[in-house]
Amino acid sequence: MNRGRAISDILEAKDHPLLSVEFFPPKDDAGGDLIVQTALDLKQQVQPDFVSITYGAGGTTQERTYRYARILRDKYGFEVMPHFTCVGNSKAEVIDLVGQYWKDGFSNLMTLRGDPPKGETDFKPHPDGCHYASELVELLHENFPDLCMGVAAYPEVHPQAVSPEDDLKYLKRKVDNGASFATTQLFFDNRNYFAFVDKARALGIDAPIIPGLMPIRSAKQARRFCDHIPEELDDMLNKAGDDKAAIHRVGVEWCFRQIQELLEGGAPGVHLYIMNRSKMAIELANRLREAGLWQPAATV
Repeated sequence: MNRGRAISDILEAKDHPLLSVEFFPPKDDAGGDLIVQTALDLKQQVQPDFVSITYGAGGTTQERTYRYARILRDKYGFEVMPHFTCVGNSKAEVIDLVGQYWKDGFSNLMTLRGDPPKGETDFKPHPDGCHYASELVELLHENFPDLCMGVAAYPEVHPQAVSPEDDLKYLKRKVDNGASFATTQLFFDNRNYFAFVDKARALGIDAPIIPGLMPIRSAKQARRFCDHIPEELDDMLNKAGDDKAAIHRVGVEWCFRQIQELLEGGAPGVHLYIMNRSKMAIELANRLREAGLWQPAATV
């Protein structure tokens, strides 16, 4: 059994900016075909430093997350970071489940509180489980001290946070409890990321904070996922209207400009939310190569 490379080691190497992408486990055979084709495209044309795969609300995709994490690693050779949440399991069950990942050679885990099941609005922890992501990080760090854990960060503030200051203190607790790095929720205004990182550093959070970006596929999607849309981007989307090709161009151009500014401003890399599709990720990777901003690790 070959153990994967810890993402913390990739970040510490600092030989090139990191580029990673996120998958979600498919719901049916058609979705399975799509994720497999996307994985093949990305392997051949992008070679991301790692990929992640999400864990459905209420823990509904536990088995599928594990199965496709294995496929992405074993068939396509990706370094894979599965997501794992507090939802639905006791602490003993969490240790057993994560123990299987560790036994199978996975070195990285994105540790999250998780969302409530569909149709419910409030998070209800297992009676013998973890209530918060910080507790999950602490539990796993105690039982798997060599496991590299990522956590979520919120430049535009977690919707349930009491305040931005409280939200940052919670991120610090996750890092203090054993997290190696953080990945942000998506944003379209880089000023929010840079201000967030400055405040995090002032609070003593020294872990790498990877910006999470989503290439826009529709104006409706962008406005649904993110509360704040920069005026310039809003104008670009309005001008594109319902023209899918124009919206595609806006999505790639805005995301490329974000990445360029982020990397030049010191971000350790970028994590792309690609919605299981490869086209925009390939276009962005090609533009980044041409601009000399990123190269696959194998070519560095």
